[in-house]
Amino acid sequence: MAVQEFISPTSLSEAQQVVGDGAASSWLAGGTDLLVGIRLGARDPARVIDLKQIPELTAIEIDETSVRIGAAASAFDVLHNSDVPSLFPGLAEALNLIGSTQITGRCSAGGNLCNASPAADSIPALIANGAQCRILGPDGERTLAVEDFVVGPNQNALASDELLVELILPRPAVGTSDAYLRLTPRTEMDIAVAGAGVSITVDESGICTAARVAIGAVAPTALLVEAAAQAVVGSQLDQAAIDGAVAAARAAATPISDKRGTAEYRTHVVGVLVSRAIANAQARITEARS
Repeated sequence: MAVQEFISPTSLSEAQQVVGDGAASSWLAGGTDLLVGIRLGARDPARVIDLKQIPELTAIEIDETSVRIGAAASAFDVLHNSDVPSLFPGLAEALNLIGSTQITGRCSAGGNLCNASPAADSIPALIANGAQCRILGPDGERTLAVEDFVVGPNQNALASDELLVELILPRPAVGTSDAYLRLTPRTEMDIAVAGAGVSITVDESGICTAARVAIGAVAPTALLVEAAAQAVVGSQLDQAAIDGAVAAARAAATPISDKRGTAEYRTHVVGVLVSRAIANAQARITEARS
């Protein structure tokens, strides 16, 4: 079946009305995955609902306590027309890796999340930064942590009549920074063999007081690895603490073997990426204080 309708609502209420009539619909936050899926026959919606014309879904709002990124806000706008990169350089690193310049102009963190690829770059970075999903449905709103939003490969927690409105990130505390790293077979335009997102908080004496560690492309979904965070909290981020985080990340990984890498290779690499991401985040904190 070919797409029968393309609708561009201009408000959340209009979008809800459109999706509520039961027709097989797909949201279009950027289209860089959806349109490819339709062309390949993997997606078959009767109706495509474009979200780019709803102001709330493309807004980027920053206040004293939080950062709110509309689900359809383009990666380009986040990277070039907001203060998000200075607050979350690791998230910016992840968004900058989603395809070419042309893709960046259309794709969104919300769309990347909803597509729910195990290897999606933005998801570990969002998890590391404690992002929450604001979800709107016919019964009202609910919030869900990003690590709980993806429930399987290419499967998310949205009901058919629900919509991801925005991602809400707590504004980083003093002495906090993040980092994201991935390994790909090619240097550009490729899918991660393994990825790691880290956020750490370090006090003036060099003690790590808080941490979140997430890994991607090494399990059916991106994972929050609480044991890896516990390994570094309370430490001076010495080698023993880093080794503990690496071991925890590798223990949490359950990768597959495919043409891009064996399970053993992916497990090893994700530990290396966690170690390097922690070092990068720590260096950013040190630089900000100098």
